[in-house]
Amino acid sequence: MATTVTPEVLWAQRSSNADPEKNFVYLTINVPDVPASNIKLDVKPTGLTFTGHSDTLKKTYHVELEFYAEIDPAESKINHTARDVEMKLRKKELTEEYWPRLLKESKKMHFLKTDFDKWVDEDEQDEAAEEDFSQFGGMGGAGGDFGGIDFSKLGAGAGMPEGDDEEDSDDDMPPLEGEEEEAAKKDAPKADAPKADDGKEAA
Repeated sequence: MATTVTPEVLWAQRSSNADPEKNFVYLTINVPDVPASNIKLDVKPTGLTFTGHSDTLKKTYHVELEFYAEIDPAESKINHTARDVEMKLRKKELTEEYWPRLLKESKKMHFLKTDFDKWVDEDEQDEAAEEDFSQFGGMGGAGGDFGGIDFSKLGAGAGMPEGDDEEDSDDDMPPLEGEEEEAAKKDAPKADAPKADDGKEAA
């Protein structure tokens, strides 16, 4: 029987009072070996609910977050990998000040940690390198409720478990056999060539 656990959640943020693209929360939910088909994610302006099941680890991950302030789900992005679910959540209000915390409640949560790999101090944002969100896809949907997110269509790596690249390379093998046959046909005239030469010498 699968056990239900709270996944580790990492977060970082950026802020801007002029550029919406630089005014966001970076959220990572660590849920290894959870395929896209086993994920349910509801993202709303005030928070999100995540549930995912790993058949290999026999674990069900569940977490509910109520944000410190509102986000804009329609302008937010998401990426699913074999290890986690990453989100770039657009803050609704443009402001230079950082959120003092991720959640509305000030109580410390054991599963919530600062993502120091992505964290930049508020006064050093202009000097920080731009994050690469090229693998992220839009959340889509309407009305601020995105429970119907299709993870198979999110980004280039969405819903792709590790090892698929190797399987894809195997799928490309049949054309190689055809190339070998073509090569054999090209070699055939060369094999007949000496006979033609022999005929000329005999004449």
